[in-house]
Amino acid sequence: MTATLDQFVDEWQRWHAERNDGLRQPLGWLSLTALHWLDETPTSFDEAPGRWHVDGGSVVHELDGETTTYEPVEGAPGLEAEFDRGFVEIIRRTGRFGIRIHDRTAPALASFTGVPAYEPDASWVLTGRFEAFDEQQVVTTGAVVDGLEHHHPAAGVIRFRYDGADHELVAFGEAGGPLRILFTDATSGVTTYPAARILQVEAPAEDGTVTLDFTRAANLPCAFTDAATCPIAPPQNRLPFAVEAGERTPRAGESS
Repeated sequence: MTATLDQFVDEWQRWHAERNDGLRQPLGWLSLTALHWLDETPTSFDEAPGRWHVDGGSVVHELDGETTTYEPVEGAPGLEAEFDRGFVEIIRRTGRFGIRIHDRTAPALASFTGVPAYEPDASWVLTGRFEAFDEQQVVTTGAVVDGLEHHHPAAGVIRFRYDGADHELVAFGEAGGPLRILFTDATSGVTTYPAARILQVEAPAEDGTVTLDFTRAANLPCAFTDAATCPIAPPQNRLPFAVEAGERTPRAGESS
């Protein structure tokens, strides 16, 4: 048993180290310093070279007498325009166009020392059962930015028991493949980030069995920067108990 627990802790520590390494990437989420929404008026921003505006379904960038047009896809990762310290990311969200600034000299990147997390506890590795919907559904959620929406393909629900009670979570993804869950719980807004955490779930076994390893519940980018447009958890995925496992909020004043 001791060897098994030691292996569990070792594997969790490797996962946690990989998370930290990923966030340390010079132009990753911690490099985001600003989010600007665009309209039809050409506008300059301190962090982004040139002038930017919307023209129909495109974003137009004017710089040094040259014009470049971008056509970002709704909800998809943004298109990139390089500048000396990083790049401008051109995005489209719920019909709105914006630019985000990725700066390798960002203060959040320079000061990052790791994501705070609960100590790994194997009791938070639970067994559930996946039940696929007859047809894939689309679940719409709000976002951390007012007025935005996210549309998630949902494969089914995962049912599990905790502390003598039955619970259910909507799982995003495709039936038969890996799943992901956006959820909140009684720690949200106290010791964990309030909007949602994400839990990755491996593809269900043939009988629908899945493992819910809450020790790997991770923060979304919005936990680290106000320039993200992350979704919030759907109402169905707001657990009534405290999941004291996984990543805690990195924001000062929200964690005790």
